[in-house]
This record gives sequence, structure tokens and C-alpha cells, in this order.
Amino acid sequence: MKKYELLEKIKKILTENHLSLSSAESCTGGLISSYLTDISGASEFIFQNFVTYSNDAKTKFLNVKKETLETFGAVSEQTAYEMSVGLLNYADCSIATTGILGPTGGNEEKPIGLVYISFGYKDKIKVIKYISKKAFTKDRHKIKKDIVKFALNELFLFLKNTLN
Repeated sequence: MKKYELLEKIKKILTENHLSLSSAESCTGGLISSYLTDISGASEFIFQNFVTYSNDAKTKFLNVKKETLETFGAVSEQTAYEMSVGLLNYADCSIATTGILGPTGGNEEKPIGLVYISFGYKDKIKVIKYISKKAFTKDRHKIKKDIVKFALNELFLFLKNTLN
């Protein structure tokens, strides 16, 4: 599905259900927010978006527990889960990302291109582990774009399956 077609479908689901969306982005650095605002009428569903790159920001704005960050790390399923839960204090639906873009910082357990993407609506939270198809390039921008395209497609599927 093409970018603008996908974005319009996300907008349609949210606006037809009178729902708002907030995002919290770590590794994607605001690119999800940027994509979402590439379409006219984004203000009808976007409420509050955050770039929570630091652990302190995750704790301060999203109520991610310090114990979670210390035990599992910022790049973890548990942190992504808590990010989406925290976002639901701001909006009806949530999307959050936390990962490793590289070219440094990766290891065998958490390689470059690894991201955890979470989605939330009411008491339903879904976390997906994804490794970017562009990780081999070690190009942060290419990895980030790949993650965002994947995340937005998964957001659409989450909303479609959860709300319809």
C-alpha cells in the first residue's frame, strides 16, 4: 500500500470512530509524527506526540518504570509496552517505537535494526519485534524509514482488527 493511501486509511479509521492518536518515538525520532502530518486533516486525530529518546523522558512523560529500564533496557518489549500504556493517558490510541538504528550500539542479542513497536487501545496492547530489512546498510535514515513504513502498516492493521 502506498504511503498516502495508508495514511488516509489510518485517518479514516480514527476519525470515523472519533478517536485520537498519540505517538512516542525513540529510535524513529519523530518520523512517524512527520509522516502522519503529511496528510491534510491530521489535526482531527493527532493529539500529542513525543520524541522520548532518553530514558528520563520515557519515565517523565510516559511513566515507564525505572525498574523496567534497568532490568530490560530501553530497547525491549517491556519498555515498548509501558510506552504505549503511558500514551493512553494522552489519547485513545497509541503507537510507540524503541530500537537501535546503528551503525554502532548493536550486539548479538540486540542487533542494529532491531525495534519494538507497540500499539494500544483501551486495555489492548500489542508489541511487535521487528528487525529492519535495511539493517545491513548501517544507514540510519534508511533503517528509520523502513521501520516507520512497517510501523504505520502495523498500526493500520491493529486499528482495523481492534476497532472493526
